[in-house]
Amino acid sequence: MSDKNSFLVFSGTNTRYLAEKICASLGCPLGNLVVTKFSDGEFGVSFEESIRGRDVFLVQSTFPNSDNLMELLLMIDAAKRASASHIIAVVPYFGWARQDRKDKPRVSIGAKLVADLLSVAGIDRLITMDLHADQIQGFFDVPVDHLYASGVILPYLQSLQLEDMVIASPDVGGSKRANTYAKYFGCPLVLCNKTRARANVVASMQIIGDVKDKNVVIIDDMVDTAGTITKAADIMKAAGAKTVRACASHCVMSGPASERVQKSALEEIVFTDSIPYTKRCEKVKQLTIADMFAETIRRVEDNESISSQYLV
Repeated sequence: MSDKNSFLVFSGTNTRYLAEKICASLGCPLGNLVVTKFSDGEFGVSFEESIRGRDVFLVQSTFPNSDNLMELLLMIDAAKRASASHIIAVVPYFGWARQDRKDKPRVSIGAKLVADLLSVAGIDRLITMDLHADQIQGFFDVPVDHLYASGVILPYLQSLQLEDMVIASPDVGGSKRANTYAKYFGCPLVLCNKTRARANVVASMQIIGDVKDKNVVIIDDMVDTAGTITKAADIMKAAGAKTVRACASHCVMSGPASERVQKSALEEIVFTDSIPYTKRCEKVKQLTIADMFAETIRRVEDNESISSQYLV
């Protein structure tokens, strides 16, 4: 590995829990960064050690609220002005990714706007995981290393040794992701066809495929209000499924999500720790992605291929 002094890892306020685990895996200290808050809600960041000529990896997921994104932008700007050699944004959860196109007139494309903000601020590379839409990589003019949570979720599912397993997608849009899992395990794929009344509200849902006497695993990239995934679980259980569990990359879990999951037919719901989860719900389990991101940082720094990071 390169000289450990050639790069430094820093963290934003709310992703420190993950950055500390990444640094423990890398065997390096977490860099000293101070966030100063003012009474009006404004804040500033400062690096409390020299980063001149160093590669800096800035770890910060841009989950709600938007202070997390603003903090990352200020970290990037400060690093650029402090003469860092290369600035790599490590964004396990890339927010605003659902706004990846104009799906109706007169709306913003938030994902492109965030990509432009990061680029203008001064990043040289982005390391992220399970973007809501793969094409967001094309919104950047800098290299994007796009990791997949399957690297930690697949080994967990294998450890369960489920018989008569079926992989399910909670909507048609996620069928490609679910099909990848189904191919890996050599098991059937089931789809849910849903219609929405409006954002975060599911109007109706039908199952396409057989789930009777099967152990169903629903695969998704994120769970926000948990309306879709809990409705899918309840319908599958009513259709004769033996067990229903869900796996998703990002634990957004906003509003009534925890209560819905607790009351649903789900056995458990498995996430990565790309977003911190502090609410209490016995059915929620988080797998750490720290080792996966640490290995990617090491390979980027040593100019090695990261393709072996992908299980599927």
